[in-house]
Amino acid sequence: MNELRLSPEAQADLEEIKAYIAEELENPSAALATVSRITKSMRLLQTHALAGAPLSSVADVESDYRFLVSGNYMVFYRAYGNTVYVDRVLYGRRDYMRVLFGDTETTE
Repeated sequence: MNELRLSPEAQADLEEIKAYIAEELENPSAALATVSRITKSMRLLQTHALAGAPLSSVADVESDYRFLVSGNYMVFYRAYGNTVYVDRVLYGRRDYMRVLFGDTETTE
């Protein structure tokens, strides 16, 4: 079984997702369900580290990143040996390339 490690940014992303849905959308039960669904998707990586698609399959970029789609969210991670590093959990319509790589030139 792979070890799953969440970056501080990924942990903050989950908290922000929960807070946004609970407070801005005024739906605490949906907030908990959404975060639960995302974490369940991430747990899949403990047994199937390559379950997600390579980022290079959707963007013209050389990267070790892979991603899983969980509802409206994308889980970006890297798998090395028996460890899976979850770097970010982002809303699917967000400019994830800019979040992951900054202002570097990439084509989507």
